[in-house]
Amino acid sequence: MQTTLDTSKLFPTLEGLQAIEVPQMIEQREFLCDGQLIEWQGDVTDVYSPIYYHDKGQWERIRLGSYPEMGAKDVSEVLIKAQKAYGLGQGLWPTMRLGERLGCVQAFLEKMQEKKQLIVSLLMWEIGKNRVESEAEFDRTVEYIHDTIDAVKQLDRDSGKLELSHGIYAQIRRGPLGVVLCMGPYNYPLNETFATLIPALIMGNVVIFRPARFGILLIRPLLEAFRDAFPAGVINIIYGDGAQTAGTLMQSGKIDVLAFIGSSRVANILKKQHPYSNRLRSVLGLDAKNPAIILPDADLEIAVSECINGALAFNGQRCTALKIIFVHRSIAAQFLQMFCQRVSLLKVGMPWEDDVTITPLPEPEKPAYLQQLVDDALAKGATIQNEQGGKHDRSVVYPTVLYPVNSQMRIYHEEQFGPLVPVLPFDDVQQPIDYIVESKYGQQVSIFSNNPDVIASLIDPLVNQVCRVNINTKCQRGPDIFPFNGRKDSAEGTLSVQDALRVFSIRTLVATRDTDANKALFTNILENRKSNFLSNDYLF
Repeated sequence: MQTTLDTSKLFPTLEGLQAIEVPQMIEQREFLCDGQLIEWQGDVTDVYSPIYYHDKGQWERIRLGSYPEMGAKDVSEVLIKAQKAYGLGQGLWPTMRLGERLGCVQAFLEKMQEKKQLIVSLLMWEIGKNRVESEAEFDRTVEYIHDTIDAVKQLDRDSGKLELSHGIYAQIRRGPLGVVLCMGPYNYPLNETFATLIPALIMGNVVIFRPARFGILLIRPLLEAFRDAFPAGVINIIYGDGAQTAGTLMQSGKIDVLAFIGSSRVANILKKQHPYSNRLRSVLGLDAKNPAIILPDADLEIAVSECINGALAFNGQRCTALKIIFVHRSIAAQFLQMFCQRVSLLKVGMPWEDDVTITPLPEPEKPAYLQQLVDDALAKGATIQNEQGGKHDRSVVYPTVLYPVNSQMRIYHEEQFGPLVPVLPFDDVQQPIDYIVESKYGQQVSIFSNNPDVIASLIDPLVNQVCRVNINTKCQRGPDIFPFNGRKDSAEGTLSVQDALRVFSIRTLVATRDTDANKALFTNILENRKSNFLSNDYLF
């Protein structure tokens, strides 16, 4: 089944583009390596916006620019420079005082903030994120960096004292792990990428960063900031096909940490390519199929509002999105009526428009995939509940509420990562619990109920299946001081402001026996500030 929207009323005309602030094309011909912007002489890949324009019946995607298509040999040379900068832990950056590293991060942050408007514009045009959410992503990233700086100062203060136990004095601090390969997701190409990249740098690691498949040009305005703020080789930025770039780096066995946010399928491929699995630390944010459970005594106003936002914010393209809704059969009809009424009020349009919610999807292949899921569900007994559901054209897919969904449908199992909302009824709450237990994902769940006894009875089994149980609220990542992780195929490692600092470092200590000679030795080193590690300096 396929119905089309009249997108001629959604997308701009060629003439209309003249009145819209389209970002200037970025023909990128450089990459960052060893503190230099190196001119690229090879092939390039064109970047197109998910936004089309039409002129005299012809449809075209807006071209935004291009970026280098680096290959295996190119990234191998970058790896050599990164290894040199780390120097097996003896390089300038890993041995530098923490305060000096923070000074580099703060210098970068100042330069980054100067580029806000351009980066926000590129977020809108590259991935179709609306203006409000694009500005929020930038601001949240800035706040995250500030919070990370504050957190590492506290961590340093806590580590600044000597501990005495069983006749042994020790100072315990955290040290870097080595060379980090950092790859972020296209849905939050700035925020979620920097949530791993910045703490990795702060803790003394050297980073090779490959931008996301979409949202790639928005990193270009920051290349000079990275170059100028950090010592040579500390941050290196590469471009190109994943198999040729990330695959080559992993196969070298010289990547110490894989920081990857994306699909578990790709993560598994990358990890298996590393020849020394015991030496590789992985920090992964992966797939999720977060359910909502609507119980008979739920406040439906709250449940509907939270589920709309949880399922359809940024077109449902969030790993924390609500991707399946279980509603008790006794209130299913009422819930669906209210839910579909609210869906019909969501504005479909272009990212720069006021109050727009549903915008073009950046993945060219995604509309066809979503249509397959809809067709499969309809063939197996579901119906489209909302008036405009099932309509799509080019990169715009209208929200589609499917009911009743069952376990024979693909949408029951697959993470749709788009504006499809599968809803299914249940009579016994054990049904959604079994779904979560049997699922290969284990990130979050949302429970909607006003009965404390029922909620309490669900909390205890569910906290052992997922890593966050939300009560009467949608699934979400923030606030960033809270741990963000997952069980099973949903994550490896924990990310929060504090946890990210720990996951990109390892506890290391200097120890000595409690003798007068050793105490005099330590005192001399501390008082004369002879060591960057063995130190009682405090950061304020």
